[in-house]
Amino acid sequence: MAATKDIPSSILIIGSGVFGLSTAHALAQRDAFKSSKITLLERLDFPAPDAASIDTSRIIRPDYADGAYAALMAEAHPHWRGEFGAEGRYTESGLCLTQDTNADGGDDDAHLYLVRALENVKTRLGLKVGRRENGGQVEPMETPEDVGRVTSCMGGECGKRGYVNWTSGWADAEAGMCHMRKLVEILGRVEFKTAEVAKLNYGKDRVESVELVGGEKLTADLVVLATGAWTPKLVDLRGIASATGQVLAYIDITQEEQDRLGSNPVVLCETNGMFIIPPRNRELKVARHGYGYANLTRIPHPERQGEMITVSLPRTKQDDPKMNISFEGDKACREYLAKSIPDLATRPWTHTRICWYTDTPTGDWLISYHPTYSNLFVTTGGSGHAYKFLPVVGERIVDIMSGNEKDDLGAELTKKWKWPEQRKKVDHVWTDDWRGGVKGMYLDEEMAKGQKEMAKSRL
Repeated sequence: MAATKDIPSSILIIGSGVFGLSTAHALAQRDAFKSSKITLLERLDFPAPDAASIDTSRIIRPDYADGAYAALMAEAHPHWRGEFGAEGRYTESGLCLTQDTNADGGDDDAHLYLVRALENVKTRLGLKVGRRENGGQVEPMETPEDVGRVTSCMGGECGKRGYVNWTSGWADAEAGMCHMRKLVEILGRVEFKTAEVAKLNYGKDRVESVELVGGEKLTADLVVLATGAWTPKLVDLRGIASATGQVLAYIDITQEEQDRLGSNPVVLCETNGMFIIPPRNRELKVARHGYGYANLTRIPHPERQGEMITVSLPRTKQDDPKMNISFEGDKACREYLAKSIPDLATRPWTHTRICWYTDTPTGDWLISYHPTYSNLFVTTGGSGHAYKFLPVVGERIVDIMSGNEKDDLGAELTKKWKWPEQRKKVDHVWTDDWRGGVKGMYLDEEMAKGQKEMAKSRL
């Protein structure tokens, strides 16, 4: 159905990640919802250790090939530079976007993304081009020597060309989420409840109740589903959005290494999706923004009784405390670390993690009323790039919820984030948005390959 301006007397938000918390914050501040009872439900005590947004760091950048997200970041960036990013929650170190291909590498997806992103930050954001020492905010890097000059403290090879945006940076992800939680708590309008949802009980055209593990049932005029990569368990998203697992690895470093690397820009290689975020508290993170792993799982159809379906769902250290990244992911992170910072090449990981996205075919988010269930509003499909908008995305979500396209950007975002008219005829969605790595990897297969490699090493 189309968004309605009717004000619900009760709102139940399921999930306190980026979309859930920011939506609660926006709702609690609007006069239109001053009489609405707002409840925020999370399956684990906040902050949930396996939530995608609970991590050491996230990149904060307006560097998008899509101008709408660049424009939305222009709204969010002042908040990160202000009170929201204070007390170390945001560091404007710069972002160095690189490629490993030569200048004649052709019109590959990674090159097109970089070219369009550079054009957007120049034209839509009006950033000044030139060397940093000359007042430049965006500095093109045409040669490997240019890249090496910008990343000299790393001591390795970080790419053959690209550009560095000195107005980008990174956030302490968990600290940012905790800050948003405090902002919501201060308003005194939201009731927090910790419990795991077993299922949504669907009627013909609405969600009748939300059933918790243990049998308790909650009801609300409006149910907001903001459950991240766990969303396909609660509503049928086959052909619309799927959960994919991404690899993250961490090492401890010395104080001398912290001093040397701490002021380096974030480095993101568009060719393979690998990136390194500057260390803090003597911990360095290496990760990949890739097509990820699918974890195909047979579950009861969330909307129809007696039917089973196959969807990808997260498997985290909450399920298996001994779980680490796959051999393939370990190798990718290790090779990128060795290439970029050679003197850390053999440093053992202190810990690794698989972080779960909800991917859509285009990389655009899904923020929309469900077409069948009139009181179900779905906010998911973050596709690994939603965190940076934490200070402002709730306002845009509530605009859509209220049917309020207050400006041209709002109209554009509403169109991008709407429920698709057609589903892809597949169980699992592999995004066509730019990514690194290999498309089509399955978690169990990659984990099994790792066990085989370990067995070989013992021979």
